[in-house]
Amino acid sequence: MFSNVRGYAAFSAQQPLGLFRFDRRSLRDDDVAVEILYCGVCHSDLHNARNDWGNANYPMVPGHEIIGRVVEVGPSVTRFKAGDAVGVGCMVDSCGRCASCARGLEQYCENQATYTYNGTDPQDGSTTYGGYSERIVVSQDFVLRVPDGLDLAGAAPLLCAGITTWSPLRHCKVGPGSRVAVVGLGGLGHMALKLAKALGAEVTLFTRSAGKEADARRLGADRIVLSADPSAMGANAGRFDLIVDTVPYVHDVNPYVPTLATDGTLVLVGYLGPLDPMLNTAPLVMNRKAVAGSLIGGIAETQEMLDFCARHGIAADVERIRIQDIEQAFERMLRSDVKYRFVIDMASLKDAA
Repeated sequence: MFSNVRGYAAFSAQQPLGLFRFDRRSLRDDDVAVEILYCGVCHSDLHNARNDWGNANYPMVPGHEIIGRVVEVGPSVTRFKAGDAVGVGCMVDSCGRCASCARGLEQYCENQATYTYNGTDPQDGSTTYGGYSERIVVSQDFVLRVPDGLDLAGAAPLLCAGITTWSPLRHCKVGPGSRVAVVGLGGLGHMALKLAKALGAEVTLFTRSAGKEADARRLGADRIVLSADPSAMGANAGRFDLIVDTVPYVHDVNPYVPTLATDGTLVLVGYLGPLDPMLNTAPLVMNRKAVAGSLIGGIAETQEMLDFCARHGIAADVERIRIQDIEQAFERMLRSDVKYRFVIDMASLKDAA
C-alpha cells in the first residue's frame, strides 16, 4: 500500500480544494503504480467538485488527464515496466464482459465504467481518487503508453479533450475530402481543429467572435464563420459532413443544422442536458441529418489517438500551474481565460503545507 499519499481534494461543494492525505491500494497482480508528473484540468473537474451534477462524493480528488512514469508493476503485468511514460484517462475499469466492452467501447460499458475519480472500485468498494495527487494505482488494461516525442505536459489534456474530439472524428470516418466544422474554441475546440486538420479535412470554426480568427487559423482552421451572422450561416447551407459541437453549456443548436450536408451529423461533446430551445426535427427528417452525442473513447481508440498525435506533432496548448492555484484556475476557466488548457505540474505538491 502507498500510505500517506498527498493530493488536493474538494471537501464540499462550497469549500476550496485543499491538501488531503490518503492511501492508495497495494498492487494487485495486474496493477501499475504511476508517479504523476502532470494532470490536466477539465471542466468536469469543476462540475464534479462543485456538485453541479448532483452525484459528488466527498472528499473528492479530481483529475483524469494524467501523465506520469511507472514506478512499480504487479507480477502479472507484461505491457509496462518501471520508467515508462504513461497516461491514465477518464476510466480505470469496466466490466470487460458486456457487448460494449467486447467492442473496445469501455466508455459505454453496460455495467458502468469505473471513473478515475468520484467512482467506486468494483473489486473492493473503495472510492476512486484522481490525478490531483502524487501517485495512482491502475490496472494495466487502463494505462496508456505515451509515445516518444510527445511533450508530457501537452499530452495530459489528450487523455480527455483529445479523445473526446478524436472519437467522433474517427466514428464519422473523417479524412481527406471531409468537411468538418467545430463549434466553440476552448479546450475541446482547439483539439478538434488540430485533429481534424491532421486527418486531412477541410476545417471550419463557427464562432461568435471575429477576434478568434488568427488563433483559429494557427490551430488548423481553413475557414471561420461568424455564427451570429445569418448571411454567413446561410452561405454555408448544406456544407458540412460533421459538426463537432464543443460548447459546454446550454445553447441553441438549431442554427447549425441547416449547414449540415445530407447524411451529415452534428455531434455534441461538451454539453450534457436538455436543449433550450428545443431541437426542430423537420430539417433532420427532410434531409436525413442527425444530432448525436459522443463520450470520450475506448482504451484502444485512445492509444490510437496518442500514437497519431506523436506522428503528427500534436499536443494541447497548455498553461502550467501549481496545484496551489487550482481555485484561480477554476475561476479563469469559467471565464474562458485560458489558451487552451490548464495543466498542473504535480511537483508543486512538494510545497503543499
